[in-house]
Amino acid sequence: VCTNAYANGRKSIDALPSVLTGIPSIQEPFILSFYANNHISSIAQMLKDKGYHTSFFHGAPNGSMGFSAFVHLAGVDHYYGKTEYNNDDDFDGRWGIWDEPFMQYFATQLNTFKQPFFSTLFSVSSHHPFIVPKQYEGIFPKGPLPVQECISYTDMSLRKFFAAAQKMPWYNNTIFVLTADHATVTNAPEYNNTMGAFAIPILFYYPSGNVVEKIQKPVQQIDIAPTILSLLHYDKPYFSFGFNALDSSKQNIVVHNNGNGYSLYMKDFLLLNDGKHSTALYNYKTDRLLQHNRVKDSTVLLTEMEKYLKAFIQQYNNRMIDNKLTIQ
Repeated sequence: VCTNAYANGRKSIDALPSVLTGIPSIQEPFILSFYANNHISSIAQMLKDKGYHTSFFHGAPNGSMGFSAFVHLAGVDHYYGKTEYNNDDDFDGRWGIWDEPFMQYFATQLNTFKQPFFSTLFSVSSHHPFIVPKQYEGIFPKGPLPVQECISYTDMSLRKFFAAAQKMPWYNNTIFVLTADHATVTNAPEYNNTMGAFAIPILFYYPSGNVVEKIQKPVQQIDIAPTILSLLHYDKPYFSFGFNALDSSKQNIVVHNNGNGYSLYMKDFLLLNDGKHSTALYNYKTDRLLQHNRVKDSTVLLTEMEKYLKAFIQQYNNRMIDNKLTIQ
């Protein structure tokens, strides 16, 4: 489990490129950018080349948010949406098929695929207007925020998915990754700031493996694919902006656009930069509320972090412009 994990964007449309291709959203969503047709290194394509069956599940109406087009570009062969589910009795009337039945459908369909397979599910129920199916009204604790009841519903749906998956022949030989597309609303002071606006869960689960640790260094969505490929002992070179989260010998950095510039996390520190100048530096381990700006008294550390940030932005811009997001 990654206890210090972040999204690479603030919208659902930012998440897929980050998770599947290791491309973060820096200025605008990659899917909507001028460079969306660049050649990309997708974990789906890399595993497909190794003989994996590839699929993507999203209970929303087919075509929603451009997901079907993007996952096809990323090398995913089989798309399962509201159309393929083919039962509008389970439609929530707004976003898509309720999480509980769609996750059961997900488990059942996975069991029909030839092994090995790579699959992604994008859930839909924890969205505004934050309602749950009628049979679950009054069942889950509502909490101080409306979203929390929906999160409890999705949590139950995941629990039932794993209960079903445990009975499948592929379960023990599967790496599961749980994460969020982006952060959500909060009433906790420690999350009501620039840092908390990107904080998400990232968890790797391998039932028959020995991946048991808390990863406390900064981890982001673009680190997911390199981490999975490492666990699979993938033996070919590939390009990613991310890092293997399980490699303790290398220093991770996390970079995202925070709306006013850039955030960079390195070691125990968060740097805020407006694109030209560094405006703040915090030790987020000891100053979770980000109240003590140390930008004026940390010259050596500040210089090191600015170097990493400039290098990341330069690599991102040059590789986008020159269409060098793959190993030639």
